[in-house]
Amino acid sequence: MKSFRVAIPAFIVILSLFSFRPADESDAVVGTWLNGTKKGHVEIYKKGGTYFGKLVWLKEPNDPTTGKPKTDIKNADAAKRNRPIMNLNIMYNFKYDGNNVWSDGKIYNPEDGKEYNCKMTLTSPNTLDVRGYMGISLIGKTQTWTRVK
Repeated sequence: MKSFRVAIPAFIVILSLFSFRPADESDAVVGTWLNGTKKGHVEIYKKGGTYFGKLVWLKEPNDPTTGKPKTDIKNADAAKRNRPIMNLNIMYNFKYDGNNVWSDGKIYNPEDGKEYNCKMTLTSPNTLDVRGYMGISLIGKTQTWTRVK
């Protein structure tokens, strides 16, 4: 009877060890990030199995000459030039590849009005390397973003 009392708790401990699963590491990128130029915060979120990012804070949200909220004046599509850049989705369609890498996404830069292929690499829980490129990722630029607490 005594061995039965010891066996039950031991069984529960062993069962819990085998049933433990780590948190979904693909969501580690979700949160708000200060971009590399320190001019904006981007909120990265998940919709379905895909990751997106929208501009949620700007150091200078208003145009200095007009005092009105900044708009997407450099967009190649003239019909989009009057849209506000605050809350604009600037990142989309990222897929988690494993090993803290999200790829196959696009990033839009409102400072030059251009869209780039993009890859994100989480180098630490609070540091994200965001690489925008044209064609292959060897030809591009990487910014290091930091998580906003």
